Amino acid sequence: MNLQERWRGYALASLALLLAMAPLSLLLTLFAEGFSHLDWSFFSTAPEQAGRSGGIGPIILSTLWVLLICLAIAVPLGLGTALFLVEQLRPDSRANLALQWALDGLGTVPSVVFGLFGHCVFVVELGWGYSLLAGGCTLACMVLPLFIRGCEQALRDCPHSYRQAAVGLAISRAGYLRRILLPFAAPGIAAALVLSAGRALAETAVLLFTAGYVMRWPESVFDSGRTLAVHIYDLAMNVSGGSPASAATAMVLLGLALIIQLLAWRLGRRPAAFAR
Repeated sequence: MNLQERWRGYALASLALLLAMAPLSLLLTLFAEGFSHLDWSFFSTAPEQAGRSGGIGPIILSTLWVLLICLAIAVPLGLGTALFLVEQLRPDSRANLALQWALDGLGTVPSVVFGLFGHCVFVVELGWGYSLLAGGCTLACMVLPLFIRGCEQALRDCPHSYRQAAVGLAISRAGYLRRILLPFAAPGIAAALVLSAGRALAETAVLLFTAGYVMRWPESVFDSGRTLAVHIYDLAMNVSGGSPASAATAMVLLGLALIIQLLAWRLGRRPAAFAR
């Protein structure tokens, strides 16, 4: 390796290090501005003065409700669709190609379009109004293509020799899926779950059209409510003096995303859970 190539390598390594440190600088900025707001009352009380003071208790609850509804719909539908694509359809069949094209097309649709769709279907046509249920169902529609693609790739990575061994041992189709295929694909399914949950947590446009904007405690899934991402946007853009509370809320959102990632990672590291 000559001197020019060595310096080029050093430059690329330095650039990669700077890019890796960019999120760290963001975290330090959020920590410096919002850490003073993080106490028990911030997590358990309602916002006051348009969010400048008080806490984010109702907003955390609304976020958890919306995320739970989204994943409760997306996970079984997405995993079932991925299993159908892998196990029932030939890779070169027209049905498979049509479904793949449809998934790719839905994956490129802007989130604001999903928001308009959810508003027309769930809010207006079904009569749910601005509600956590409408927001969760719309988010499920939005993350389904991403989750299906991730699960499908994880399932296709299973070696064909595993299927041949299952046939040789006279293992049923259900036994092969439950004891071999799903445990093998568990890490990939967990990664798809993390990506889908992360996209749902970060969404604002969809929820402004469906879940609403209010900051009160939700009593049911048919109540309106705002999520953490919507609250951060409102404090940062529309509320004078809301920057410290916005930074503190962003830290809570990052913490929630980290918890979901750790839970999914633990699930992926214990594939035996699928085999029981």
